[in-house]
This record gives sequence, structure tokens and C-alpha cells, in this order.
Amino acid sequence: MDGAGREELDMEVMKPLIDEQNSDGISDEEHENNFLPAEKHYQLDNEEGITFIQTLTHLLKGNIGTGLLGLPLAIKNAGIVIGPISLMFIGVISVHCMHILVRCSHCLCQRMKKSSLGYSDTVSYAMEVGPLTALQKRASWGRYIVDFFLVITQLGFCSVYVVFLAENVKQVHEGFLENETAPINVSATSSPSEKRSTDLRIYMLCFLPFMILLVFIRDLKSLSLLSLLANLSMAVSLVIIYQYIVRDIVDPRKLPPVVGWKKYPLFFGTAIFAFEGIGVVLPLENRMKDTTRFPQALNIGMGIVMTLYISLATLGYLRFGDEIKGSITLNLPQDIWLYQSVKILYSFGIFVTYSIQYYVPAEILIPAVTSKVEQKWKLLSELVARALLVCSTCAVAVSIPRLDLVISFVGAVSSSTLALILPPLVEILTFYKENLSLWTVFKDVFIAVIGVVGFLTGTYVTVEEIIYPASTVLANATESISADLNATNMVVGLK
Repeated sequence: MDGAGREELDMEVMKPLIDEQNSDGISDEEHENNFLPAEKHYQLDNEEGITFIQTLTHLLKGNIGTGLLGLPLAIKNAGIVIGPISLMFIGVISVHCMHILVRCSHCLCQRMKKSSLGYSDTVSYAMEVGPLTALQKRASWGRYIVDFFLVITQLGFCSVYVVFLAENVKQVHEGFLENETAPINVSATSSPSEKRSTDLRIYMLCFLPFMILLVFIRDLKSLSLLSLLANLSMAVSLVIIYQYIVRDIVDPRKLPPVVGWKKYPLFFGTAIFAFEGIGVVLPLENRMKDTTRFPQALNIGMGIVMTLYISLATLGYLRFGDEIKGSITLNLPQDIWLYQSVKILYSFGIFVTYSIQYYVPAEILIPAVTSKVEQKWKLLSELVARALLVCSTCAVAVSIPRLDLVISFVGAVSSSTLALILPPLVEILTFYKENLSLWTVFKDVFIAVIGVVGFLTGTYVTVEEIIYPASTVLANATESISADLNATNMVVGLK
């Protein structure tokens, strides 16, 4: 299968997520009668399903994004010892929750005589077969809850991408201008405060029309070639980042092993944001030729992801220490074209990925708008709705122009719900009749509590940082002033 074909298949993995939404208006009886057998329902062209290697590739693509580049800062917020350990702990729990979701989906498929179920249907049917009458009567709420957090998560990813694009392009642009004007101003004396710097929000607004044009492409297959190039550019960028950060690593003993508890919720939000692939687990499992091998593919794929996460996060923090920024690309040198090209390549990859992440919320929300207008206005109303949805993601980015805080907020609010809170609760509801062991119930409750605590504390700390950023700025300013005073005293002492 050629590269373009693989990318078309990659786009189509999103389809089952949308198919769930489009069936909401159909009665259970009609849904039962119209449901196609699994091998036909998920058939693509002449393919009966995706292979083991393709499943592995899609798992990697579904988890590796901007969250990876923000993990070194997450380690800073936890400590050089507790950070990697916590990251591995969250990774193991996240993978376990993915397995829980697959197992519950299989069980509910057999009970409900369905060929396959997505995430929202799995939660809905689990509530329907659960022990509580109140949940049984409101089983449809489960679907709406998952859909809501899925939309928030995907639009949150898009907002993160806007901030990422603006910060990286801003740095490349200013680095280019600085290198161009340096020979002219070589004899001039200028302080850092005199340097011209365009507001980050201006760069975000510059990207807005291009992103609107990008999402006007409604068929994701049309983006298959661009998506292939985006994946290649991001892979090349990661290789170059790795070869840079392995040089001049700081002695770990010089970095704090544990950081105060106030910063740890920021670590949690960023870490759980990075494990962003739970939404594609069931669609991939449903589309696999040999579904019995999916647990193996999931373990191998997520093992590679966790290795990549922990190594880049730890090495990145060891390389840059307290100077680490919201994305590790922002720490790369601005005067060397190779590292500037990394920012351009990764930004291109993220720009194309924006349209793919945008696809799910657009297909959930926009039909609700277009269904209420006349046929002749449907196309225009859809394009307007698409543009407004993009503007909403840009508005969030403009209102919170800090990459680390946007990532942590989206992770704490949405990712923790989908990845940690719902799966263990679904397991209890699904298997309560099968004499669940006390250990299983305790384990599920423990994971859900971790998710809820992370949700509450992560949201609180992030919102506090957003509303009262002065404390952070003041701390940085104080550090800068003290450093300047120390330097001045040293010079005076030498004199």
C-alpha cells in the first residue's frame, strides 16, 4: 500500500467517531436493523480492514503531537526524579484504561447484539445495563457527555495548535530579522528592552484566514498528500531535536528532585494531555482485520509512545533546566538555520494536523446548524459555521496566549475525563453482575479518584495562573533583577 493510500486510511479512521453522532436520531430498532456486519461496515475500497502495522502506525499518530514537546516543562513542574516516575505512572494507567474500554466494548457488543461500538455508545450502554435505575433512565446522557468532552478536547487541541504556530513562527521571524540587522547595528549599543517584538496575538490573527481556508476542504482525503508530508516533517524534526538535546546535559543533582505541590497539577494537565489517543482506540480496534491482535498492537504502540515521552521530557529538562519553555522547539538556537528549520517543519505538520483534529467537532456540531436552514443556504451556512468554529479556537488562543497553560487546561478538563475518569466507571457498570472482585472495584475507584482530583486541582491551578499571571511575571522579573545585580557586583568587585 503506497504512502498516499496509508494517509487516506488514516483520515478514514476518524469516520467511526462521526458515525456514532449521525445515528442519534435513529430509533434503537432501526439502528439494529440498519447496522451492517463489522467486516462490511468498516470496509474501505477493496480492504477488509487495517493490518497490524497500520494499526500500530495510527496509534503512534494519534498520540504524538504538541503534547510531546511540552513534556520537558511538565518535568520541571514536578521535579527531575518525581517527574519521569509520575509520567510513567500516568502512562501505565492511561494504557490500562484503553484496555478497559476495549474489553467493555466487546462485552456490551455481545449483550446488545451490536457488531461494534464507539466510545460514546459504550458509555451509554454501560449506563443502561448498570445497577442504578437513575443511570438506566438517563443512559443517553452518557453519549452526550462523551460527545461534549470529545468536542472540547478536539477544539482544545486546535487552540493549542494556534498558540504553537504563533510562538514558533514568531521566533523564526524575529530570529531572521535579528540576524539580518545584526551587521548593521554591530557598533550600536542596544539593550534587550529596546528590541522590537511583535505581539504574539498578531501572529495568531495572521494565521486565521489560512486556517479558515484549510477547513473549507471538507473531504479529508484531499489532504492525504499534505498529511503524509506533515508526518514526515514532524518525524525529521524530532530526530534533529534529539541530536541537539543529548549534548551538554546538566548534572541531574543540580536540578530539584521534587517541586512544590502547587506546580504538580500543571504537570498532571500536560502529562494527561500528551496521552491524547484514547478517542481513536475503539475506531482502530473496530477496523482491524484481526482484532485479537489489537491488545498486542496497543501495548507495543503505547510502549513506544511512553519511551519517546519519558526520554524527550527528561533529556529536554536536563538540557535546558529552568530555562525550558512551553515547547522545547522554542529553546532551540535562533541563529542556526538547521534548528530554525525544525520550527518551520514542525509548524507545517501542526498546521495540517489542525484540520484533522478539527474534523470531529465540525462533523458533530455543524450538521445541527445546517439542518435548520433551507437547502439553497446549506453550503453557505456550513462554510460560515466552519469559519466561526475556527474563530472560536483562535479566540481561546488569543485570550490565553501561553502554550503551557492552554495545554495544561485542556488536559485537566477534557483529557482527564475521557482517559481516566470514564473508563474505570464504565468497567464497574458493565461487569457488576459478574461478581467483580474487591480488588477490581478498588482499582477502578482509585483510578477515577486520581482523574477527578487531577481534573479539579489541574483546572484550579491553571485558571489561577491564567487570571493572576502577575505572580509568575513578578517572580521572573525578580530573578532577572537579582541576576543583573549579581553581575554588577561582580564587575565592581573586579574593578
